[in-house]
Amino acid sequence: MTGAFLLQSVVLGLLLGGLYALLAAGLTLYFGIMRVVMIAHSAFLILAAYLAWWTHTRLGVDPLLSMVVTVPLFFAAGMGLQRGLLSRLRPATLTMMSVLLTFAIAVLIEGLLGYAFTGTQRRIQLGYGSASIGMFGARIAVVKLIAFGLAVVALGGLWLLMKRTRFGWALRATIQHQDAARLVGIDTHKVAGYGFGLGLATAAVGGTALALDTTIYPSLHWHWIGPLMAIIVVGGLGSVPGAAVAAMILGLAQGLLQIPLGPTWAQTVFYLALFATLAFRPRGFFGGRLAQRF
Repeated sequence: MTGAFLLQSVVLGLLLGGLYALLAAGLTLYFGIMRVVMIAHSAFLILAAYLAWWTHTRLGVDPLLSMVVTVPLFFAAGMGLQRGLLSRLRPATLTMMSVLLTFAIAVLIEGLLGYAFTGTQRRIQLGYGSASIGMFGARIAVVKLIAFGLAVVALGGLWLLMKRTRFGWALRATIQHQDAARLVGIDTHKVAGYGFGLGLATAAVGGTALALDTTIYPSLHWHWIGPLMAIIVVGGLGSVPGAAVAAMILGLAQGLLQIPLGPTWAQTVFYLALFATLAFRPRGFFGGRLAQRF
């Protein structure tokens, strides 16, 4: 193994970790706000990827421009989903029933995508899709750098929103303790709706980033939901920065393990980390102090 090849694996692992962090951010918000396990999150990712592909193929514009429509559309859909369906579930069985409800939504989205676009695999053909940048003998694809840049911008914006705005303070208070948040005058139902919309808006950005360098098909979301769930458990349920740290570490581990094991077996690192977390630290390895700070 050459040093350049090892460097390339490390860089690609970190870029992949950044994308994982973005894709998992919404899942963390859902659980933190309402204790909802959102199985349909990855299906919305693939829906956003298809919309980006359709925008480029049918309208002839860069797929990144699709976010002008998909981000507000997904935000509104998240609010509607929370207020119209999830808020009607009984609190005592909310987590369990949310799994069944969002599973049904995921299957519905998959079926609609299969009906509209068939099961044929699709891939966006970009003029800069094959471009790469050299760095110490390693070659890094431009589309991977763009996807990582989208993750940095989106997560940075989410951090500023939650740390520097009144809505962010209300959202953090709702995540930490809903009853206490109500006692100080926060409308937790409204905040939950906005927070759910925010989580689904991150899916619009993440799905667009995913479409830049991934072949998509309607059932692809089942490939993503397992690793994303593992990330939020390892990072600490409800902790956005914990999920980001876990995503970077696991993404780097996957990038390095692809060298000896190949892409398929390298992904088992997520499930091994999940088992280790549940066995030794069920609250997550990064969810304690970091969760309190965020």
